Amino acid sequence: MGHFTADLFDFLMDLEVNNDRAWMAANRARYETSVRDPLYAFCDDLAEPLHARVSPHLVAIGRVQRGSVMQINRDVRFSDDKTPYRTSTAASFSHEMGGRDVAAPGLYLHLEPGNAFMGGGMYHPPTKALTPVRQRIVDEGEEWDAVRAGLEAAGFTLGGESLKTSPRGFDADDPRIEDLRRTSFVCMKPIPEDVVLAEDFLDTYLTWAEQTVPFMRFLCTAHGLPF
Repeated sequence: MGHFTADLFDFLMDLEVNNDRAWMAANRARYETSVRDPLYAFCDDLAEPLHARVSPHLVAIGRVQRGSVMQINRDVRFSDDKTPYRTSTAASFSHEMGGRDVAAPGLYLHLEPGNAFMGGGMYHPPTKALTPVRQRIVDEGEEWDAVRAGLEAAGFTLGGESLKTSPRGFDADDPRIEDLRRTSFVCMKPIPEDVVLAEDFLDTYLTWAEQTVPFMRFLCTAHGLPF
């Protein structure tokens, strides 16, 4: 039996149309049954095989507070959009050594109607955390090329924003300058909704996570972190 049912996506579509606190209060039980609790269970069931098949340093905990799951409430304090809830659900499987003072890559799962995907890497890390990765690309260019080729062969794309100019201290004529300009080092793969709802989705996610290992290890090594 899989973790998710079609009502996961149905609920999120309904929430997009009825994004207010009164509707959520009336549908709280449905949210918990179809969205929150299945994602909690997915994270908890992922933890052990994630350690065995991908990395013992990645953390999967099925809860919001000090866990892997993103809360559905939006922070609207500084946003013009005052709708109170996210119309997606997501979980982040972070490196155990990551934190405010340590930039470390992690894996990601995003579930949204018409836009489900998995990801891995470092999204918008501090500028100082980009320099070691950029330097490793310069120093280990052939390894980086192999990492990139492996991701592309597995159906991943490198995403994120880039600088318009070359980063300080790096040669504008470097053959890998497009990658050196990246301000995020993330790989992403879209997930069809029927795959999310399949009984073997957990195993599928793990298989795809295994395909990111050379990329994740490259990033960790740049920062002197185990993987």
